[in-house]
Amino acid sequence: MFKYIAVLIVGILTSFYFFPIAFTFLPGVNTKMAMAGFGLLILGYRLARGQRATIAKDMLYLSGLAMIVSLIGFAAMTYNGTPDYTYATYIVSMWVWMGGAYVVTNAIRALHGRLDVELVCNYLIAVCVGQCISALMIDGIPAFKSFVDTYVSGFGFVDTSLLSKAKRLYGIGAGLDVAGLRFSTILCAIAYFTSRIGGTEKRKYIVLYLVAFVLIALVGNMIARTTTVGIGLAMLFWGMCLFSQDTNARSNSKYLWKWLMMVLLIAIPIIVWKYNTDINFKGNVRFAFEGFFSLAEKSEWEVHSNNILRAMYVFPDNFKTWLIGDGYMENPENINPYYTGKTHSGYYMGTDVGYIRFIFYFGIFGLLSFIYFFIACTMACINRLPQHTWLFLFILAVNQIGWFKVSTDIFPIIALMLCVSALAPFPVNEERLTFNEIKSVNSPK
Repeated sequence: MFKYIAVLIVGILTSFYFFPIAFTFLPGVNTKMAMAGFGLLILGYRLARGQRATIAKDMLYLSGLAMIVSLIGFAAMTYNGTPDYTYATYIVSMWVWMGGAYVVTNAIRALHGRLDVELVCNYLIAVCVGQCISALMIDGIPAFKSFVDTYVSGFGFVDTSLLSKAKRLYGIGAGLDVAGLRFSTILCAIAYFTSRIGGTEKRKYIVLYLVAFVLIALVGNMIARTTTVGIGLAMLFWGMCLFSQDTNARSNSKYLWKWLMMVLLIAIPIIVWKYNTDINFKGNVRFAFEGFFSLAEKSEWEVHSNNILRAMYVFPDNFKTWLIGDGYMENPENINPYYTGKTHSGYYMGTDVGYIRFIFYFGIFGLLSFIYFFIACTMACINRLPQHTWLFLFILAVNQIGWFKVSTDIFPIIALMLCVSALAPFPVNEERLTFNEIKSVNSPK
């Protein structure tokens, strides 16, 4: 019993990291910030004491790249005279996520006595399933919704009351496109691990994985249709495995598809019954798969948000903005009382498209440096854990494809992978800097 309670506590801790929330009784503090502060204190203590705490040279490199992104952002806002520090402080954001990830991975290792990518991803899968279930409960049980709204003031930049008024499905910290891209990474993780377990003793868990996949794909799309990115990449990967020249890969893929079809044969009738008997569920399903309903009913693909998205594809009309940006990510009317320029609805220039928002904020050089940062993060993960190369490549793909819709990034999961490789046994030839080495490097000659 104690083990199950401990697993639940670690799961809640993982959710507080992956989908951070703010409480009504703790204004100004969210769970990510609290965990980051605790994690960095632990890391600092271990570094100072020399207790198995080391800093890898690639982490110093990634920190340097994050600093470059921050400096370009700072230059953009300084040159343009704006108060928008969104990416001028990205180095801080990076290490806040690293601090939180350090707490989560240490907790998982302490409970299970081991730490690996699959174990961490299993916790993330469970968290996403829990978020999907909680979203359905919030939508369908008024008492539960009232309880959540009473104690959870919001998550990220979103107030739960706004989502409620907009009649958007949300979980306990999971909502809008931020949640959609995180759901997408987990769908890719499920696709990756299920493609590898066909010939192993873990094949008994394949039904659980596939049920989780269907639930996250369905409810995740109700919360944010950017979840479709993960569905598409997962199907692409499973298709690649099915037509692979590797005999074992094809065999595992056939086994996977057989069980996927069986899960869908059970799930689809349940979904259809729920669709026909629950008006709220029907509305959420139609929102999630609006394009398919439009195609079936009107013989044309029409999605309301896509029409809005097309209008958001606006580009700078001058060389200065292309080069250094305008120094705004957020709507200037909300953050600058002295702003007298053109008014916009939503974000700056009325666009929510990631790539375009980055250009308007800190120009093409800022955008390219940010892209390179995530490529470098991916390569660091691949170099540390080469056996999971495909997983890291698909996580990178989620990030870059997602930027065609929204400006959020998936560094939270990258931070977890970096911590896994740091806390788990390292290859013998891994280059790392101890705290004493750092002191010697920085000491005056």
